[in-house]
Amino acid sequence: MKFSRVFLEAIGYELPQNVITSTWIEEQLAPLYRRLYLQPGQLEALTGIRERRWWNPGHINAVEAAKAAKKAMAETDVPIEDIGAVVYCGVCRDNYEPATACHVGAELKVPADSFIQDISNACLGVMNGIIDVANRIELGQIKAGLVVACETAREITQVMIQRMLEEGSMEFFKQALATMTGGSGAVGVVLSDGSYGYQGPKLMGGVTMSAPEHHRMCRWGADQRIPARAPQMMETNAIGMLRHGGDLIRKVGAAFFKEMGWTPEQLDRIISHQVASANRDAILNNLGLGIEKDFSTFTFLGNMGTVSLPVTAAIAQERGFLEKKQKVGFIGIGSGLNSMMLGWEW
Repeated sequence: MKFSRVFLEAIGYELPQNVITSTWIEEQLAPLYRRLYLQPGQLEALTGIRERRWWNPGHINAVEAAKAAKKAMAETDVPIEDIGAVVYCGVCRDNYEPATACHVGAELKVPADSFIQDISNACLGVMNGIIDVANRIELGQIKAGLVVACETAREITQVMIQRMLEEGSMEFFKQALATMTGGSGAVGVVLSDGSYGYQGPKLMGGVTMSAPEHHRMCRWGADQRIPARAPQMMETNAIGMLRHGGDLIRKVGAAFFKEMGWTPEQLDRIISHQVASANRDAILNNLGLGIEKDFSTFTFLGNMGTVSLPVTAAIAQERGFLEKKQKVGFIGIGSGLNSMMLGWEW
């Protein structure tokens, strides 16, 4: 897919104030560590994550997403009257219905003729939302749109800590370890047709690819073993995700460079979904890129799901890692498996 008139106006983000260290999580798991003869420091050693952030109990996803969106809008000259779409893309939503995007739209006071909807696609959601809005802009249906998301890791992590203590087995520890990487945050991404004076990074194109035969690799939902109570459950085949995800990334990368007419050497910077150190290394290796082209935030923000990639891009720009005229790739992957890679001229 190619684009000719879609620009990134701004990315705004919100981060919680509660810093949760890997050391603190291991302190909660101390009885399990003693039973399994595990040494403290395993979580950071295995993931590269030193800390992550959590919202206060009782936070509302739509409110935090709206705060991030307002920050993004404040950086642009796009009037709220021109926002033709609000797409909420978080895994975490406030209700089954209505769409969380409706609450965000109300907070922002968007016009009545805006497209307002949720998109859900695991950690790839915001990437899908960017394409949804970009397509509407490219077709001339709207002049500008907002992609928003908010993720929360407090509740599922606490549930899984308790489950790990109850199960007490090495097998369950391995299955639940990925959940301990979870962080929280919110993001708002403003896209436009470039008619507002400032023409930021230009979306040049991208590719998408899936491997749905691996949809059982990671699951977050009701515990199917005890449907009467149906508590939350998250289980991840980390080795399988790494292997099959790496295969998918390699195919996506090959298709991307062919579609864009770029080479790995010509790609100046890469921003990827933030999971852990092993996943970062697998992405770079499968794309044929050196670590000098990568910017990561997982060490201090953890895995924020859909929010990770755009927040990382915003921080990379703040710190001068992304510069004008650079060719920049965004690559996301989500359980399912689904992957997408977008190319920008920054």
